[in-house]
Amino acid sequence: MADLQTQMKQAVADAAVEQIKDGMVLGLGSGSTAALMIQGLGAKLASGELKDIVGVTTSFQGEVLAAELNIPLLSLNAVSRIDLAIDGADEVDPGFQLIKGGGACHVQEKLVAARADRFVVVVDSTKLVDRLNLGFLLPVEVLPGAWRQVKQQLEALGGSAELRMAQRKAGPVVTDQGNLVLDAKLNGGISDPVALEQTINNIPGVLENGLFVNITDEVLVGEITDGVAGVRSLEKRLS
Repeated sequence: MADLQTQMKQAVADAAVEQIKDGMVLGLGSGSTAALMIQGLGAKLASGELKDIVGVTTSFQGEVLAAELNIPLLSLNAVSRIDLAIDGADEVDPGFQLIKGGGACHVQEKLVAARADRFVVVVDSTKLVDRLNLGFLLPVEVLPGAWRQVKQQLEALGGSAELRMAQRKAGPVVTDQGNLVLDAKLNGGISDPVALEQTINNIPGVLENGLFVNITDEVLVGEITDGVAGVRSLEKRLS
């Protein structure tokens, strides 16, 4: 399955690059599929197929990759607008509501997506779900001095929350903003993403959570059909 998933990610990343036009200011997302998109963009810039592109990255990971590929970058504060933002997601529901933040970059990702005239999400078919949070935990970025208090408030909503611990490093994950991440699981999943996003963000000590609601313009899905990787534009289902 790993090889098929890589094929799906590559196919959808290539499809996203086809939406990029000369002269665009681009939001460059985070994660494995977005990284493939950034690599594809770098190749087109190097070959001259695309020109006059400026990128705004959503993570230090993306910044390093873009710099290695000689993609011109500006900070979010240095641009007046973003034409197109392309990013992955950890879960996508039929109404185009998302959970993001598996890489702990969701604060900058949401800032860039909200600034973009058009926000396109690129995923493989394994990321499509009927209801959010049944399989993937909801990341909540919190101030380091408030994580225990916020954990209690999240659990009071009906579920559990755990401090995300780092791999190959002692202690918790620290975000690019210097904060911590609580991963929350709501009993029965998330039935109302719009209301829950506001509720969580109103908890003192929370900087931002990984629910991306009413912000996605298109979802491109990489999938395998008859052993061949292809891409479809997901049809939005209104509740």
